[in-house]
Amino acid sequence: MNDRLPAGFPAPLLETRTVGRLTVHAIQAGGQQLDGGAMFGVVPKTLWSRRLEADAKNRIPLGMRCLLIEHDDGLVLLDTGLGNKENAKFHDIYGVENRGDDDRTALEDGLRAAGFTADDVSLVINTHLHFDHSGGNSWRAPSGEVLPTFRRARYLVQAGELDYAEHTNERTAASYFPANWHPVVAAGQFDFVRGEQEVRSGVTVRPTPGHTPHHQSVIIRSGGETLCFLGDLIPTSHHLPLPWIMGYDVEPLVTLESKRALLAQALREEWLLVFEHDAHVGFGRLAHDGKAYHLVAAG
Repeated sequence: MNDRLPAGFPAPLLETRTVGRLTVHAIQAGGQQLDGGAMFGVVPKTLWSRRLEADAKNRIPLGMRCLLIEHDDGLVLLDTGLGNKENAKFHDIYGVENRGDDDRTALEDGLRAAGFTADDVSLVINTHLHFDHSGGNSWRAPSGEVLPTFRRARYLVQAGELDYAEHTNERTAASYFPANWHPVVAAGQFDFVRGEQEVRSGVTVRPTPGHTPHHQSVIIRSGGETLCFLGDLIPTSHHLPLPWIMGYDVEPLVTLESKRALLAQALREEWLLVFEHDAHVGFGRLAHDGKAYHLVAAG
């Protein structure tokens, strides 16, 4: 248990699973608290509040779970949490707690708990470039300079996502912070893909648009087993019902179709799912009761 996460965030700092030959580590890179209404969109509070209790500010507890894959071609990290660049006012607004030991972040503590450091990571895959998924791409050094966190890694995102992040509007600007990717681009460490692509043996990025137009999920296959890192397509296990879609999604009807296709395949092929923002449930497998999807096994 990571005692630096607030009382509403009981998920352990590190959870380890195997997928065929691969070892994967889910790292709880901190917690945040966001408005429950925004997290569940058009779903009435009388329904979502049966699953998650809101605080006096109507906020619900959320995690920032990243996934570290021990791959033969080097460590692969999926998403990077919030990082260390935001100020106390920002942390208060979003209920953020991601402090680690000795001025490190919780993500760095998780890497260390798994037996590694940032310099051991060879590939960083961002599902998208919102601040709570790419904030740890870079870090603010004691000098004030902002530098790539993973000095020896390549970074990867859908090409359209970077363009979308660079051309924000009044609706999207609050989610995209250029300091999270500009230092990486300047260092020549960012690579860009278009569409579905196997980026390491058994590691495939799959476009799952809706939350953003170029959002991607990541599918890991090994030894006949499959794991899917969902990103913000299905941020928590409570978002499994098809119409339970975040108010933050810019194209919710596109999200609906992305969910429909992915969950049908996940059920059919018995995938293990990873929920990035669930404060309690890191992994789970699906069932369908004839009306809706739910977890048959969680942990």
